[in-house]
Amino acid sequence: MVVETGISGLVWIDEVGGRLATINKTPGISYYKEEIRKINNVEYRIWNPYKSKLSAAFLKGLELDVLNEVKKILYLGASTGTTISHLSDILPSDGVIYAVEVAPRVMMEFINRIVKNRNNVIPLFYDARMPENYIDIVDVDVDMVYCDVAQPDQTKIALDNADTYLKPGGKILLAIKARSIDAVKPLKQIYENEVKEIRKRGYKIVKLIDLEPFEKEHAMVYALKE
Repeated sequence: MVVETGISGLVWIDEVGGRLATINKTPGISYYKEEIRKINNVEYRIWNPYKSKLSAAFLKGLELDVLNEVKKILYLGASTGTTISHLSDILPSDGVIYAVEVAPRVMMEFINRIVKNRNNVIPLFYDARMPENYIDIVDVDVDMVYCDVAQPDQTKIALDNADTYLKPGGKILLAIKARSIDAVKPLKQIYENEVKEIRKRGYKIVKLIDLEPFEKEHAMVYALKE
């Protein structure tokens, strides 16, 4: 059974609150050995919450409507493109994902796995710490900045990019990797410190979500640019 979510291209499979899936824009091609379901001649890709922090966040209470009216995404820390592949499914026909990745081998895998099959994904081989370096490529009014980088200054990286590219009222989704920030501090203290930094920079915190049991020692912050 397929249940519509109200977000184009995004559905619940079997029941509401069951498993999220996206309509595959490239039928016959899978990207990370995800489960494929074909129902009424439509191919769905199960969005695995153990492989994607965004899927985990949705299953832990992040509202799906965070994706409403999102056409342009600046994605920091593309990795091999698991989450990007699902966002690519969901975006409207005029949507685009600017995908920043600094590791050369990872970028090559990302290009070979995702980019060659997806015309709405633009790979950017840059260091996200220097957002000014891709100012001639990325639009300065993106709807969302998504950050998933394993660095001690990950929050600063997200905010510096949001200051440069995110439109007023735009959305930040920041995957906090606690042990990349501090190896010994209690998780709650780490999360609170990062939230304080986001507020200090003038952004409104909408939600902080612990991603256990899908991701150990991770949280997702949803914030708005005021």
